[in-house]
Amino acid sequence: MDMTKPAAGFSDVGYKEAMRRAHELVPFLREQAPKCEEARKLTPAVMDALNRTGMLRYLQPKVRGGMELPFIAYFDIPEMLARGDISVGWVVANLASHHRNLVWWDPKAQEEVWSQDPDAGIASGIAYQQGRGAPADGGIVLSGEWNFSSGTDHSNWSMLACIVREGGKPVDYVYCLLHRSDYEVVDDWHTLGMRATSSKTVRCKDVFVPAYRVLSMYVAREGHSWPGLEIHRNPHYRIPTTALGGHCIGGCMVGNARAALEITIDHVKSRSTNYTGAKMREFPTVQLRVSAAGAKIDAAALLLRNDCAEAQGVYEGGGTLDTETRLRYKRNCALAARLCVEAVDSLHEMAGANGIFDRYPLQRIFRDARAAAGHFSFSTDAQLPPWGLVALGGEFSSPTL
Repeated sequence: MDMTKPAAGFSDVGYKEAMRRAHELVPFLREQAPKCEEARKLTPAVMDALNRTGMLRYLQPKVRGGMELPFIAYFDIPEMLARGDISVGWVVANLASHHRNLVWWDPKAQEEVWSQDPDAGIASGIAYQQGRGAPADGGIVLSGEWNFSSGTDHSNWSMLACIVREGGKPVDYVYCLLHRSDYEVVDDWHTLGMRATSSKTVRCKDVFVPAYRVLSMYVAREGHSWPGLEIHRNPHYRIPTTALGGHCIGGCMVGNARAALEITIDHVKSRSTNYTGAKMREFPTVQLRVSAAGAKIDAAALLLRNDCAEAQGVYEGGGTLDTETRLRYKRNCALAARLCVEAVDSLHEMAGANGIFDRYPLQRIFRDARAAAGHFSFSTDAQLPPWGLVALGGEFSSPTL
């Protein structure tokens, strides 16, 4: 393939057009959301709409027919889609970001995936401790069990993380690119919320992974590089998702909260209380909750989007991110998610008894917000202390940050 010329597909779609397409999908996604939840995956109609509009390929290189949008879209596209259904935004955020990650791999691996299907779904299992790798001639042998593999029902490939050990000692931290035929999907996704993300467990045992499908993520090792970046020169592909990986799904938290606010405002405008006949909008407490929720959602969006824009500017200028900045981004992501949960909680509480009915969409948004908040990227207990340690003069080290 000529890697200097854009391929057919969505390479002529720019940022504004992509955002327009995402915005136009919102009413349709809201209509489909109950059907997706019941199916525990995105419906064929939703997947068709995403593929038709190119929403799964907004970070894919133009030479493969992708949009190759600026990094700020990493937050913006999932945020917009999540206004319709957070599960859709979540699946798109994951699968699209893995098209971006595939850029790092050996070109042979890229060719193997994209030449077969440029729309290919690529899921992941990113917890290194859940995978075990052993060196083998020409590659490694992989075993493990990875939970929360979002979008796995819509994927033919997966990026599975593991620690490679020799003599019991860790020697590398890698992602392995496996075809679906090499791993098993466990149907264990029965949850409080986020049901349509099909974030099931995947597992494999003693699978040989050739070296060109193994990518070292040991970024702290001197001389570390990603082979694919010799071809893909866009500086946006150098932005480390180890620091910003939560910001795309953080966008989903923001979009979900915006949907809650919009639904609440529409509901309050049209409703009087059942007991007194007074208009809800006249209650100062209602005004306070709506206003506070709106401020928290805007604050969360500004935190996350500003981080993405800042990192984009740094790498466009040829710079890199230091440890303190990377930890600051992870801190901001967790706090932003907390603000979104607080906003949704307050709005759902205000809904009163109406908020318990399946027919009222805010109940699903509430459940989804609570379920999504369990993601490790959103744990304030885990993500805030490291930045505080460094800010106070302490040292923090990680082989994969």
